[in-house]
Amino acid sequence: MSGALTRAAVIGAARGWIGTPYRHQASLRGVGCDCLGLVRGVWREVVGPEPEAPGPYAADWAEADGVERMAQGAARHFAPVSPDAFSAGDVLLFRWREGLPAKHAGIATSPDTMIHAHDGASVCEVHIGSQWRRRIAFAFAFPGLND
Repeated sequence: MSGALTRAAVIGAARGWIGTPYRHQASLRGVGCDCLGLVRGVWREVVGPEPEAPGPYAADWAEADGVERMAQGAARHFAPVSPDAFSAGDVLLFRWREGLPAKHAGIATSPDTMIHAHDGASVCEVHIGSQWRRRIAFAFAFPGLND
């Protein structure tokens, strides 16, 4: 991509996915995606080609071995941010229960909202209420992001 990457560009790209139906392992805007597919698609739009393919994964992949695979993958390509100090345009990873690996992702659009893909629904922008906020396990900024 040419030019500096901005938070507005990340948010704009993510908002372009709103309404995309949930499809496990998919990453095609307007056709289908899961939470990882949303982040992958936004990456392609604002950064360029994906640096690695995630490979196939089951819906319960995180429970299988307890390894923080999603966070490890994100750490290879994104800049870590304190989960308590994320900004609009950052990727948030959520842990459903204490002791389990993070297995859900969203893209913050403000300190209180995010865009995500959730099983059984289309990509949408939602409020990060207390139920979401307490589950934030990791946060990452897109590489080369200029505020």
